[in-house]
Order: sequence, then C-alpha cells, then structure tokens
Amino acid sequence: MRSDDTQSEGLVFDQNGGLVDLGAELRALLGLAIPVALSEIGWMTMSIVDVIMVGRLGAAAIGAVGLGNAIYYAPAVFGIGLLLGLDTMVSRAWGARDFTQCHRWLAQAMYIVLAFTPVLMLFMVIARLLFTAHGVDSLVAVYTRSYVGILNWGTFPLLVYGGFRRYLQGEGLVRPVTFALISANLVNLAGNWLFIYGKLGMPAMGVNGSALSTVVSRIYMAAVLMYVAWRHERGRGHRLFAHWPGPDWGRIRVLMNLGIPAASQIILEMAAFGAVTIMASHLDPVALATHEIALSCAAYTFMVPLGISAAAAVAVGHAIGAGNLARATRAGWMAVGLGIGFMSLTAAAFLLVPRPIIEIYSRDPQIISMGVRILMLVAAFQIFDGCQTVATGALRGLGETRFPMLTNFAGYWLFGLPLGAILCFHFKWGLQGLWLGLTVALIAIASLLLRRWRGGRLHAPGKPESAMKQDVTA
Repeated sequence: MRSDDTQSEGLVFDQNGGLVDLGAELRALLGLAIPVALSEIGWMTMSIVDVIMVGRLGAAAIGAVGLGNAIYYAPAVFGIGLLLGLDTMVSRAWGARDFTQCHRWLAQAMYIVLAFTPVLMLFMVIARLLFTAHGVDSLVAVYTRSYVGILNWGTFPLLVYGGFRRYLQGEGLVRPVTFALISANLVNLAGNWLFIYGKLGMPAMGVNGSALSTVVSRIYMAAVLMYVAWRHERGRGHRLFAHWPGPDWGRIRVLMNLGIPAASQIILEMAAFGAVTIMASHLDPVALATHEIALSCAAYTFMVPLGISAAAAVAVGHAIGAGNLARATRAGWMAVGLGIGFMSLTAAAFLLVPRPIIEIYSRDPQIISMGVRILMLVAAFQIFDGCQTVATGALRGLGETRFPMLTNFAGYWLFGLPLGAILCFHFKWGLQGLWLGLTVALIAIASLLLRRWRGGRLHAPGKPESAMKQDVTA
C-alpha cells in the first residue's frame, strides 16, 4: 500500500510533517468498534430470548422457533447484506465532508429495500412450506409455518433498520445503534411476556406471540434509527427528508456491485457451518450435541470481531474520503490487531477453563469429555476467524467485496469442508476432524485476506466520486 506518512525512530509523521497521534486513532477506532460489537451481541441475544421465553410451552414450541429462525435468518441476512455497500460509500462521502452525497447513498439503499422486500417475503412463504413438508413433526410444522408467516411481516422494517444502521455507522454515529438494539431487546422481552402468555388482557398467542413480539421490536428499531438520523441531520442544517432524491440507477448499481458479493459471502459462510452441522448429525447424539455447544460458543464470541469489522470498514472509508491513505492503512491494521487480540483472550479461556464453559450447556459426562477436546480446536479457530472477518471489513472500506467472497468460497467449499469430511468419516476422526477442517480453512482464508489487504489498492487523495464509482464497478 502507498503511504503518505513517514516514520522516524518509532515516531509517525504525516505528509505535512506533523506527528501522528496513534493513541487518538486507536481510541477513535475503539469508539466505533465497542458500540457496534455490543449491537451485534444484542442482535444475537434477541433470538436467544425468544427460545427461552417459549420454553415453557414445550419441546414442539422450542423446535418451531428454532426451525422458524433457521428458515428466516439466511434470506433476511442476505437482504441486509445487500446494503453493506453503504459502509463504503457513506463513510467515504462523510470523510470528504460531502453530507449531501451521504443522503443520496441512503436514498438509493432504500430503493433497494423497496425492490427486494417483496422478493424476500415471497421466498419466505415458499421456504416455510418446503422446509416443513416432509420429515418434520406435524405439530412442529404447524407452529413453524404460522411463526414464519407472522415473522415475515417484519422483513421491511428489518431492512429499513439495516439501511439506516449502515448510514449512521458510516457517519460515525454508532451509539444510537447500540441503544436501539439494547432497548429493542427490552421491547422484545416485554412483547414475549404479553403476547406468548396473554398478560394484561392480551390473548395468549403462544409461538405466534413470540413472532409478533419480534415484528414489533423490528418496527421499533427502524423507527428509532430513522428518528435519530432525521434529528441529527436537522441539527446540522442538512434536512434528511426535505429533498429526497429519486432513483439513481448508477448509484444503485454501485451499491449492488458491492452488496451482492458481501451478501453472498455471508450466505456461503452460513451454509458452510450448516453443512458441518449436517455432517455432525450423521455421528452419534453426543457428538452432535457437543458440536452445537462448540458452535454456540464460537458464534457468541464472533460478535465482537464482527463489530470490529464494521468499524474497520467505516474507519478505512473515512480516511479514504479524507484523502489520507496512510491513516486508512493504519486503521485497517489496528482493527485486525484488535480482532486478533480479543479472540486470543477468548481462545485462552477455551484452553484454560473449557469444562466450566461446557457445563453451562450440559452436565453430561460424555459431552463434557468430548467438549473439552473440541474447545481446544475452537481456540485456534477463534483467532483466525477473528482475523478474517476484520480483514473483510477493512477490505470493504476499500470497496473490495468480490475477493473476500471468492476466498470464502474456496476456503470453505473447495478446501475446508472436503478436508473435514475426509478426516471425519474416512480417517474416523469424528467431530474433531470436522472442526479441524474448519480451522485449516480459516487459516487459509485469513492468510489470503491479510495478503490482499497488505497489497490492496487504495484510492488516491482527492479522487472525485465519479472516479471512485468507476473503480467500484470495474
């Protein structure tokens, strides 16, 4: 990468000879990363609360909520992933202090939301029938169909929330996002209590009540972020909705060129872990249960580097928009360091106290014994998983989303999953073989993404937006 700064005796100077305050840059990055990481944890907590709240209704209700979320989650995440291009374009415009351009990018994202919401909702209608047609308990199937049917009405506010979240993050406003998700968890909790069990005069809706509560919480999240954006822009004298632009097909194409690969990468990764779960289901019940526990541990800790990844995209975009290529480079490497540092701590916990962690989920001696061994692999898995997701965010700040998608596909589907299957079933390594395949895949993915970041092409200072758009579409 090019650098506009120089180093002398451990000190870093900018192109004008001024001393760079690395501590201030790190604090600014943490100021972005911590609230976003908390938001990601809040997002995961919401689905966990749903499962807990329906627990009193029996196994069929728990199964329906779990299956319903599995059906709904992947297409919904793909829809949100289509908006990830806002990380790149809004942060660049904000870094250049061109607030009008920020508004225009948001508007085009909302047109994408309007176009894709009906498509996603129709997909959900078909998917809930397909995935409950055969081999699913009849009561679970009935509950799941009605649950997804209600949950589907929350698709539009969910995507609106996703767009406004990326817009606010792109401008460095991350605390409102954290507030929206934390308070939405309280709204969801109260809604579950009211609608599932029929409190305060409400009818007891059971599983459907949980879905309704989730829809209400998503409407709430979208409304909060829209209000925050409107109020913030009004205070700056740039009224958000006063001169709302019409569709701009060039900008929509730019966002789609960035968003489709980013969304596809997310789906590929989710599908890879789904494939491992399917393979684990062909082992004994102890192995499958252990796999689910290990996956739950890895998924929860993953929320922090996922937040750092979003912060990296924004920080890199801000620096590029301001024409400071060296700061963009430092922001990316600082973010990678934060991600590796956090995951090293969680890896140490998995190595040092694996038994108490497993016992949170199960007291079965067989699961504990196998889980202790698997968490040793998860510890190594953690570090490279954190590294690759943060590097993906930094590259997204550059406008690079295709390479991470292709690397993800090759790492998991051409290398890691086949290796895991061979080790598991041919060499009889069982669950350890599957997780070793995932770990080796992540080592390869992280290495390639870091190499790409190190040799990445940064946009030159002062480059006009039209040229940046051409770069993205190239």
